[in-house]
Amino acid sequence: MYDVVLLTLGSERDAPGGGCGSAGACCGGTAPGTQAADERCETPRVPVLTCADALTARGARVKTVTARSDAQIDEVLARLDAPPRPDGLTWPDPDSKTRLVVAVATDAQLRAVLRRLVRRYAPPPSRRPADLADNRTVPDLPPVGVLPLDPARGDTQRDLAAQLGLPRDPAAVAAAVLDGTPRRLDLLRNDGGSVTLDGALLGAADDDGRPLHWRGRVEVDDVVLSNGDDPLLACAIGNAAGYARLDDVTLLADPDPTDGRVEVAVALPVVTRSPLGRRRVRLEVRRARGRAVSVLPRDAGKLPYLDDGVEGELTRKRSWWTEPGAWAVWTS
Repeated sequence: MYDVVLLTLGSERDAPGGGCGSAGACCGGTAPGTQAADERCETPRVPVLTCADALTARGARVKTVTARSDAQIDEVLARLDAPPRPDGLTWPDPDSKTRLVVAVATDAQLRAVLRRLVRRYAPPPSRRPADLADNRTVPDLPPVGVLPLDPARGDTQRDLAAQLGLPRDPAAVAAAVLDGTPRRLDLLRNDGGSVTLDGALLGAADDDGRPLHWRGRVEVDDVVLSNGDDPLLACAIGNAAGYARLDDVTLLADPDPTDGRVEVAVALPVVTRSPLGRRRVRLEVRRARGRAVSVLPRDAGKLPYLDDGVEGELTRKRSWWTEPGAWAVWTS
């Protein structure tokens, strides 16, 4: 029977040297140390206990762990390692009898764990092994079970579990982890050292929520969506569909986390004239698909963005690229 580790990400307040993930990712982007963060991270997790009971009833040996730092996440992930390789690389064990379930309140928490998986198993370019696929920089990562901590939100929220049609009931999650099959999915790596599971949205808004213009060069493979002169309102980078729409505007037409491509869209205002000379402004959306995308801000200052729900600011060129089928989830 399987050993199952049920991992919950906790508050940063007790973590020496900072918490897990980045930008408060353990607590879904809530500022660490605040009452809201502590309540979100430390509230008793009824779904965790229910899932643990369901796993135990099926004969699994269950260990629950609350990680409050990257180092504590890494201690859990070490259980998934294969025996040492002749080349000295740390590699996941495809035949491991240990299965991992990540209890998440937000996509940012799931990203925090996948980010550590990538950092653990991605070989440095100078030691790239011959058995690594030509279109990948990481091996097949171990499948993870996803346990949403608020199952009732799945019908109204665009979280990744809902998009992928994953089970949300704790007992159903337990059944998928023990009896289900892994579904392999793409992920995006970026040159900032992190990963993206769902997508990113770049742009800013004023205090009333109106988008602000910014300029930047946006390229998808060899396609230039903006040369840096256009007044952009938003740029969406999609592996899945979490950022497919902005208010009532469709940015991404059909993002697919299994097609090995990233879909990118920019939205910009275009001024036209009617036959009577009246000035009209319409919103133009330009789209492209490819293996990689780069964004180079041209305006001075910092360009705000959301990446899997985690806030950040872009001050220089950032590139994202697709790792086809690199990670997997347990599904029934």
